Amino acid sequence: MRIWLFVLALLSTCARAGDLRVGRAEVDITPPPGMPMGGYFYVRVNTGVHDPLYAKALVLDSDGVKVALVACDLESLPRRFVEAAQELIRRDTGIAPDHVIISATHTHTGPEMDHVMLAEIEGPPAQVAEGYDSALPGKIAESIRRAVSDLTPVRASAAEGMEPSLVFNRRFFMKNGSVVFNPGKLNPDIVRPAGPTDPSVPVVYFESFQGQPLATYVNYALHLDTIGGTQYSADYPYFLGKGLSEVKGSAMLTLFTIGTAGNINHLDVNNPDPQTSVSESGRIGTILAAEVLKAYKHLRPIASGPLRVNHEIVELQVQDLKAGEVEAARETVAWVRKPPGAGGPEFLPMVHAFKVLHVADYQRKAIAVSVQVISLGNDVAWVGLPGEIFVELGMAIKQASPFPYTIVSELAGDSIDYVPDRKGFAEEAYETTTARCKPGSGEALVDVATRLLLKAYRFGNAD
Repeated sequence: MRIWLFVLALLSTCARAGDLRVGRAEVDITPPPGMPMGGYFYVRVNTGVHDPLYAKALVLDSDGVKVALVACDLESLPRRFVEAAQELIRRDTGIAPDHVIISATHTHTGPEMDHVMLAEIEGPPAQVAEGYDSALPGKIAESIRRAVSDLTPVRASAAEGMEPSLVFNRRFFMKNGSVVFNPGKLNPDIVRPAGPTDPSVPVVYFESFQGQPLATYVNYALHLDTIGGTQYSADYPYFLGKGLSEVKGSAMLTLFTIGTAGNINHLDVNNPDPQTSVSESGRIGTILAAEVLKAYKHLRPIASGPLRVNHEIVELQVQDLKAGEVEAARETVAWVRKPPGAGGPEFLPMVHAFKVLHVADYQRKAIAVSVQVISLGNDVAWVGLPGEIFVELGMAIKQASPFPYTIVSELAGDSIDYVPDRKGFAEEAYETTTARCKPGSGEALVDVATRLLLKAYRFGNAD
């Protein structure tokens, strides 16, 4: 009898040799006390932790091809951190850099990651920031190492929910013909939103062959600036994960990535009530969790392979600078050391000054960015784009994609600030004031992503 049981077990193992395996892990990346907070154009002092920040990782393995998807609870993740982490991942796991998409969730209640902003900070906070920056790539790599050690055969399925009630295009046509970003609640001069929203909620679910929930990947195009305050928090994805864990169990990992939300936030200008608080963040996360729970009912099995990897480097032209702009910008950003309300430049001049310093820091006319596509069979494709991408661009990629489920994540691989479409550049306003790249850059990213998606769908891995 024991021999037969051994043979059956061996046959079962062999039958699943080509199955998809998934490993998941999370590593705490909450900064120590004293780290400056990010998300705004002035220094904020952290006052505690509402919920820990994590680097969450999924490693997928099919027929020996391994890929990794990592989401970090950070406002941004400049390329220097991504490249350092990818090299550690290559060294420790053998997973090649182009097989790893590392993105920031864009939580505004995380640490300051921008080196131009941090250059204006002195004393102990600067020392804390230096130590945190040095340790971060290793922590991201650690999440991958743990996920690789967790690999187990899984059943994968996918669905797409819709949640339109939480998302609002934050750019508006005004009666004077201008376009204004966040014009204020009940503003009588508002005509209508200047663009669409993307209410889709793509969901990819992984469970063991015994039916144990292992991981849920969720993507949604909504800015993570809903909780406010000066405590570290993952924002509404924290409440999303909490809600799903109450149903699926605490052992299941919820990995959230932000969709193309460069011009999308949660503020309803027709609602006079304040909308930035812990309770509001909880409301948004809970509603989003409810939509994912509804989507679970419509999950359909997806292929266990093959895994395909395609990426391309794109040269984006950066904004031109005028004589004297850099010196003027340095004088302007010196006000970042002062607390809010202490006087100094208005908002848009401060925004422009930081843009100038970033463009000057490139020291060239173009910046090289990576567009990444990882696909699973002909069912699911993950697209990673740098910067805060206008929603119209992400929707164009989805429309052009042959994959039934196309998940587009912004702030992946680098943080190059806002990437409007040509229409957005022509309309101007905040996002175009801070954009580092020239008009047409967003459309260039769409063209490359579309080409890579078609290549993955038709021809498989070209490596």
